[in-house]
Amino acid sequence: MISQFRSRFRFRHLRRGLVGGALVVLVVLEGLNAPHPPMAAATMVSGVLCLAALAVPERLFARCATGAAALSCVLTVTEAQLSERPPNTPGMVELGALLLLSTRAVRRCPPLRAAGPVAASSLAAVVLPLRIEQWDDYLKNLIAVIAVCVVPFMVVVGLCLRLYDTLREREREAIRQAQRLEHARELHDFVAHHVTAIVAQTKAARFTAAAGHTQSPEDLDRMLAQIERAGSQALGSMRAMVTSLRDHATASATTRPAGDPAGPRGLGGLRDLRALTEEFSEVGPAAELILAPELADRPLPPGIATTVHRVVQESLTNVRKHATGVGRVEVRIGARPGDPERLEVSVVDDGQGGASPAAGRPVEGSGYGLVGLAERVEEVNGHITSGPRDGGGWQVRAVLPLDKAATEETIACDHA
Repeated sequence: MISQFRSRFRFRHLRRGLVGGALVVLVVLEGLNAPHPPMAAATMVSGVLCLAALAVPERLFARCATGAAALSCVLTVTEAQLSERPPNTPGMVELGALLLLSTRAVRRCPPLRAAGPVAASSLAAVVLPLRIEQWDDYLKNLIAVIAVCVVPFMVVVGLCLRLYDTLREREREAIRQAQRLEHARELHDFVAHHVTAIVAQTKAARFTAAAGHTQSPEDLDRMLAQIERAGSQALGSMRAMVTSLRDHATASATTRPAGDPAGPRGLGGLRDLRALTEEFSEVGPAAELILAPELADRPLPPGIATTVHRVVQESLTNVRKHATGVGRVEVRIGARPGDPERLEVSVVDDGQGGASPAAGRPVEGSGYGLVGLAERVEEVNGHITSGPRDGGGWQVRAVLPLDKAATEETIACDHA
């Protein structure tokens, strides 16, 4: 990638050098049209300085553009007083450079700072035809066209380019903000899940030791192995997140296909949820996965499959972190009753539901898991609700579209 960047960088500078060299040659040829060598040299210097002002850095542009335009005006006034002047061309390359200076000033400089370069370069461009030997009606018409049409047109071009740059910067900032939110959700989904498991297992080990229970070496080794496995999974997730961030640094997020999950790792489908529930059951209450048979082998859009996994993962993590007195957790995934084109995901526990945070309203210590989950569900044109259920316990329910075309269209519109 670095070699490609360097070759592209060298090619861009080579192209600019060739264009600049060709323009300098044209300036020299136009300068040779002057009747006297001093006048020819002055014309060449003025044209080259106007071209150079176009290429200077932003911090030097205003002063260089104003200086080059002032020098051009002085040369024009001086030549206009002479009896012998160029017979046919006043310096068309210099005229084009002066017009481009006004355009760049409008595009790049703040309004007050752009006033000087725009006024100087516009005035120099308007009076530049006075260098021609014959002053006739044609010359007057040329000056009028430059003053009334060309100069305002170049200013309008600069304003349009300034507006385009502003809109493009806002779009880039929106993309960066979306990436930051996306990475925040991914970091919470993958790392917080495993860290919560580590904390829960460590608390269980400390509680057992504090209660004075004698543990066999096998039980102690099993508990430590579970903590070690959860820590290794957290490290793996962190490494995958870092890899994803490095990938984002080398490839723009706007080139990612619509609906393609940007998470650190891909998901193998809804069957992966069984491993998630079994892992949860090892160090917590029993979790039962009820997956509709027609969905077990049905290919789902990547965004939908990822969202289902995140809903289940975040709900189980919240049960482990917030719920008390939970004896059983039920994870049910199937088509929504009466609407086969909508997928319904529900995670229900039988504990004390009041301990769980409400969706979109994180409580002290709860973080932003459900906030990010709601954002993720809305991105695929779904909706999610959570709250206490009748009979005790807590319920999280998400409804997602199963139609791939509608899902990808919605994601594409959101990114646009």
